[in-house]
Amino acid sequence: MFKSLRAPERLFQIAGWGVTLVFAGFLNGLGAKIVADLPGVDGPLTLEQFVDSSALASNSTAHDSVKLLQVDVQSQHERADLVLTASTNVYHSSREAFDNWIATRTATTDPAQDPEILRRTRQLDTMQARQRVAQAAVEALDTRQLELQQRLTAIEAERRSLTDAAAGPYSRAVFRTELKAFGMRLALTVPLLIAAWWLFTRKRRTQYWPLARGFILFALFAFFFELVPYLPSYGGYVRYAVGIVLTAVVGHYLIRAMQRYLAKRRVVERQTESERRQALGDEEAIKKMNANLCPGCERPIPGGGGPQSSTNFCVHCGMMLFDNCTACSTRKNAFYRYCPSCGVPAASFPTADAGA
Repeated sequence: MFKSLRAPERLFQIAGWGVTLVFAGFLNGLGAKIVADLPGVDGPLTLEQFVDSSALASNSTAHDSVKLLQVDVQSQHERADLVLTASTNVYHSSREAFDNWIATRTATTDPAQDPEILRRTRQLDTMQARQRVAQAAVEALDTRQLELQQRLTAIEAERRSLTDAAAGPYSRAVFRTELKAFGMRLALTVPLLIAAWWLFTRKRRTQYWPLARGFILFALFAFFFELVPYLPSYGGYVRYAVGIVLTAVVGHYLIRAMQRYLAKRRVVERQTESERRQALGDEEAIKKMNANLCPGCERPIPGGGGPQSSTNFCVHCGMMLFDNCTACSTRKNAFYRYCPSCGVPAASFPTADAGA
């Protein structure tokens, strides 16, 4: 892009881009600061804000109390399980010892009237009664746990009903908040885009173009990073609608620009070669020639048009691209003002003699 410019011009172009980027950076920082300080735009909303506060507080208190009772009953259940396990083990071991003792004992009297047998039997009955008491305690705690779980389920169902009742107001509030945020950002961004479009169409050829270009970059940044991410979704309809509108606008502009370009090319191609040469600047023509494009019709030059090529005229529009120096006969670009071999002014540029 800078190859056809003089060295100072290249430096000025680079410096201009530096000014553009720095200016755009400061504008972006100021814009971000302004957007961040917009009142009430980014305030977060939660569903709990729209639930009946008194009912929710009562529900939370009941929920917490039931959870505490569950923890306490669970601890009691664990202790009761230990007591039941211990009493069961004692009873079974004592019963097994009693059965072995009966099997090996030689009774000399009626076993039903043997005091030792009666004593041991009463001990087993006592152990079994303790086991049944421990089992009943465990069963009672199981029942208590079931009751607490049912209460907790009812409390959670009540909380879900409270949140379901608040879902509608919450959704409407989110809609209004998003719409407000988008509206405020849109109100800030649209004037920037309009100003950027005006600068692009009116100030591209002025001396203040680097600053105008920086403002355009700032406006584009504000659009794509401060507005587009905040487009309301609403099922994707808004985003798709905005995308369709933007695509249609850009497509319309490109189609109109292409039509204007083609119409201009048709007008140019109807002109004589001398008229086209007068309309062309030599630097612009040389730049197109270096890109292997005909300056007259902007079509590719067959064979590349390099020094080794034999193409002297454009095969599409007939414009002369290469000629020979009138002094040394060196083949040269027809748009050079001076021969690159001997320095004699080109015959196609009569003003070169006066300048010399």
